[in-house]
Amino acid sequence: MMVFTGNANPDLARRIVRQLHIPLGDASVGKFSDGEVSVEINENVRGKDVFLIQPTCAPTNDNLMELVVMADAFRRSSATRITAVIPYFGYARQDRRPRSARVAISAKVVADMLTVVGIDRVLTVDLHADQIQGFFDIPVDNIYGSPVLVDDIEDQRFENLMIVSPDIGGVVRARAVAKSLGVDLAIIDKRREKANQSEVMHIIGDVEGRTCILVDDMVDTAGTLCNAAKALKEHGAAKVFAYCTHPVLSGRAIENIENSMLDELVVTNTVPLSAAAQTCNRIRQLDIAPVVAEAVRRISNEESISAMFR
Repeated sequence: MMVFTGNANPDLARRIVRQLHIPLGDASVGKFSDGEVSVEINENVRGKDVFLIQPTCAPTNDNLMELVVMADAFRRSSATRITAVIPYFGYARQDRRPRSARVAISAKVVADMLTVVGIDRVLTVDLHADQIQGFFDIPVDNIYGSPVLVDDIEDQRFENLMIVSPDIGGVVRARAVAKSLGVDLAIIDKRREKANQSEVMHIIGDVEGRTCILVDDMVDTAGTLCNAAKALKEHGAAKVFAYCTHPVLSGRAIENIENSMLDELVVTNTVPLSAAAQTCNRIRQLDIAPVVAEAVRRISNEESISAMFR
């Protein structure tokens, strides 16, 4: 097994190889003077089981092209198997044509790109929509960040706890967390007026006096979570925390969080935090490297991935 990384999240890659007790592979990944991606693998990978760690977070297109070009370099260097480890899978929200609109299904486009370039397998974390796995003609392992989140929630010893889904689409995820913790579940019904904006409508469940934890796969502009926190506090919630796997945090996200009624936002390191996010005292980051490293080890040893979450 050999593990390499692009420039998207080298810190996570270093944490993963530390868990695996192997060195990080040597590759030069940069850009030519005109901005094109430049890749050179600096050690022999012939006959090796290669894992390439590269979330396709912002700058999304640069990181995606690094992933594609690196995969091609490994294929041309005769690696036996190439597994793309994509902790955060960009373009996942463009997974359908709503109301037959004249739009691209970009998640399918990215899946085709990764397949055509010679990637043999994909490992990702908390895919935004499970059906994206069906866009690929190669195996896709979608592992969950919830064990990391649940462990931290248990460590915090919250009193009078209730898990809350910030929208109808996240009910399955939130219900799984609530079941793991043995606590009640509430649901927020909202309607999105336009892209990257959300409007909280009403709460299904009694949250008065409860410590509420919003659970979601990602936080982007944080509009959904901030509006949800406001609604929960208005309905009598004592405290409101949010636990999300992917800290996309684009646009005015940090400003929104700082001006919100959220007591704390807890995320993982599938995506590196910006300087502003690192200095925000309401954001705390957990390490997902042990979970990803264990999945990598199991894939390399041809062991079960699903057994990790039983």
